[in-house]
Amino acid sequence: MNDVNVFNAEVTYQHAEEKAAQYFQQLENLIVEKTFDQTLIEDFLSWKVNHIHHPGVFSLFTRKKQKPSTKMYHQYIQWLNFTNKLESYLDRSISYLYLRDLGKQLNHPETVEKIQTEVERLKHQLLDSSNSTNQDMFSLATLFRKAQKEGIELTFVWLMNKLNEVANNIPDGLDAVNARRKLIKIIAGVLMHTLDQMDESVPAKERTEKLDKAIRLGYSYGLTYPFVDDLLDSQLLTEDEKIQYSEIIRIALITGDVPNLGEQWSAKSLAFLQYIHGELREAFEYIKRNQTSSSLHKFFEQAYVFFNSQEVDRRKKLTNAHYTNEDIYIPIILKSASSRLIARSVISVTEDDGFEERTFLYGIYNQLADDFADMFDDLKDGAVTPYTYYLTHHHDRKDLINPFELYWCVICHLIHTVYESDARTREVILDRAINGLKRFKEKHGTQKYSEVMKLFASGLPQFNKVLQKMVDNADDVDFFDKLLRDRMIETLKNDKEDQEQFKEKVKSVRERLNLLLTIQEDSKLTLFDDSIHEAANYSLGNGGKRLRPIITWFTGGELYGLNETSMLPLLKSLEYMHTASLIFDDLPSQDNASLRRGHKTVHEVYNVATAELTGLFLTQRAIEEQTLLQYPAEVVLELIRYTAQMTANMCKGQLMDLESKGARLSLEQLNTMCFYKTGLGFEAALLMPAILAKANNTEKELLKRFAKHAGIAFQIKDDLLDVEGKTAGLGKQSGIDSHNNSSTFVTVLGMDQAKIEMWEHYCLAMEVVEELPRGASFLKHMLNYLVNREN
Repeated sequence: MNDVNVFNAEVTYQHAEEKAAQYFQQLENLIVEKTFDQTLIEDFLSWKVNHIHHPGVFSLFTRKKQKPSTKMYHQYIQWLNFTNKLESYLDRSISYLYLRDLGKQLNHPETVEKIQTEVERLKHQLLDSSNSTNQDMFSLATLFRKAQKEGIELTFVWLMNKLNEVANNIPDGLDAVNARRKLIKIIAGVLMHTLDQMDESVPAKERTEKLDKAIRLGYSYGLTYPFVDDLLDSQLLTEDEKIQYSEIIRIALITGDVPNLGEQWSAKSLAFLQYIHGELREAFEYIKRNQTSSSLHKFFEQAYVFFNSQEVDRRKKLTNAHYTNEDIYIPIILKSASSRLIARSVISVTEDDGFEERTFLYGIYNQLADDFADMFDDLKDGAVTPYTYYLTHHHDRKDLINPFELYWCVICHLIHTVYESDARTREVILDRAINGLKRFKEKHGTQKYSEVMKLFASGLPQFNKVLQKMVDNADDVDFFDKLLRDRMIETLKNDKEDQEQFKEKVKSVRERLNLLLTIQEDSKLTLFDDSIHEAANYSLGNGGKRLRPIITWFTGGELYGLNETSMLPLLKSLEYMHTASLIFDDLPSQDNASLRRGHKTVHEVYNVATAELTGLFLTQRAIEEQTLLQYPAEVVLELIRYTAQMTANMCKGQLMDLESKGARLSLEQLNTMCFYKTGLGFEAALLMPAILAKANNTEKELLKRFAKHAGIAFQIKDDLLDVEGKTAGLGKQSGIDSHNNSSTFVTVLGMDQAKIEMWEHYCLAMEVVEELPRGASFLKHMLNYLVNREN
């Protein structure tokens, strides 16, 4: 137990509750006084000058360039720039983040300067991105390039591995897309706090260290959202298991030590809890190691307040008609404030004057806005929020505070009391509020929106009249973080769906190939055993990823529109050649491997001579298959000529590998050997269908470039797996490169630099894909598979 972490949880939470109760009493008094609505009407009368525009000459001029949907991300950015709205759009967006996430005062000169600098930086970045088809803010290649500029490539590699692990281990029943989004959002929030503390005077090395730490701390804290909040809100655990799991979290926060998971779980729950518990424990220990004594104590106090207020809310039942207004609102004040205070505390930065107080008072505004947006989903799930509770019980409970009225009361209090009627703050907060109502109306439709307003806004008829005019007519209230959120969700969702469809296609093609690869025995050999056919079918039938023919299938079918049936001889040919190369590789005179594709190698089952002849036999069968292609003779001849050249060059690559054993290769030599040994195999899979389709030389050269970098990325991943992987998963012995004293990317560069080199070639290959004149999304999916595979 770490004594510095121990604190009196009951007293800490009681003090927090008392503070929240005082704040709620202030708000309740304002509700009773019923004066905030008149103040807000006056605010809107001033605010509308910048947001309700009458048609003019410029609007006629721009009519031809109508406002695109925000779903059309790049077009929307270009439209904002064309209409001279981009700077004001970014200004209010960044100002809002400084207000909400960093707890800043928008009228402070230093904050104004920082916002202006960030607006200019982001403007240039967005315009460069939206004017180029080669860039996407959320692509892995773009993110890796940004990480390179900051010197945090290894942090990027670490984070990608972690995010993939979470996606692969998140249990069915939790939203994997939103889990990933929330993690990224929390990491971005912690990064914001870190960047806010740095300026150009910070040395590059220190900046790199701080950014690395911020990303790891952000991930560590962010894990609590999917693996604590979402899990406890779900139906994956029984009620008893939820109590058990909550107790583990509570003990960890109070004592500073994570209890063991224990065994009192159902087999179904234990299957996913073991990973979750292990990952949370690792994150918990990382946060502890990277705090000062004072910040660690503060972190645990705030984390406990956040967790316990969530638990109080979680235990509420919508059917209970007896909760008081304090029961409903005080936990919301606590959890909404503490969640943002934690993000600041984990990086141990010096707080601005008034930061904690402003953040505490601000939180409920954001929470009420979110609860309004999600009220129907929450109602469906039976969750108790101010809106769902009011919807359910307002007929019988006239004492209940209307949450919509309280929301506007909070806005008035923030603008005129907390931020002292600052015009810039008023502008941003009212922008955000109207934007939220517009989005709600767009999502649910006019009729549903009118029903909601009739219920929640009827007590403020004069204010509501002004409000609805703003909602109907006001413009320029969109926010960049909302655009990013929508785009991120869409991107993650589409990527997940596309990748799943891609995997299904790969599986389907692999299954069809497996049925076609068996070679019929020679009926003329009646006096002898046909060991060569038997050995060939043994090797072909022992599984395998069938990567090369699958790449050819996608390239021919999706890139060039070739008929699948017409390509079958080529697909068989590729797998025959590849299998032959593996048989040769495994021979005692070469790699001397005893295991391939999870089975004994051919020379182990038969003998060396049979293995050698079987490899030669499959090579010749591959050429024979190519002669069966029903394409013009000159095209087939070109294909066979190319095959012969590639086979000869790949033999050179294998010899380079053999002769390099025991030698210390340079990176340049290793890249050359890898290209000949592995890259050319990928090139052949891409170029062969291109030859059949009579593709032009420009496309062929692009495919060659892609194959070179994809092949090297694939080989580096193989080398990493040889060190990190397990024999059962790989289908061959792990550590065989080390046993053979072979030069690999790991031995030449080391593990960390090898990972960076893999991502470098990943980026180079992705950049080639963007240059291809035809749609080649399957190449992106294939590349993602190559670098993220586990075997």
